[in-house]
Amino acid sequence: MEMKRISSGKLCAIGYEPRERTLRVELSDGSVIDYAGVGDEVWRRLSTSGSAWSYYRDNIEEEFSGRKAAATPHKKSNPLDELFKT
Repeated sequence: MEMKRISSGKLCAIGYEPRERTLRVELSDGSVIDYAGVGDEVWRRLSTSGSAWSYYRDNIEEEFSGRKAAATPHKKSNPLDELFKT
């Protein structure tokens, strides 16, 4: 699942798998939560909201049951890594 990095309240990243209707959120404490049965419209509103944290708290956290998922590391690429490979 492709994750979109955001900075809104405690949200660090969000992602959506339309076929599975699964929303994944990564929080600032490193925890990752998957929500099943989330529709495309909820994803669209979350991903375009000016205040994703408020939308998440009001419309997702309260309405859908979530389960903890394994965190996926986000590797930031550094262009100098290619130059200095050993």
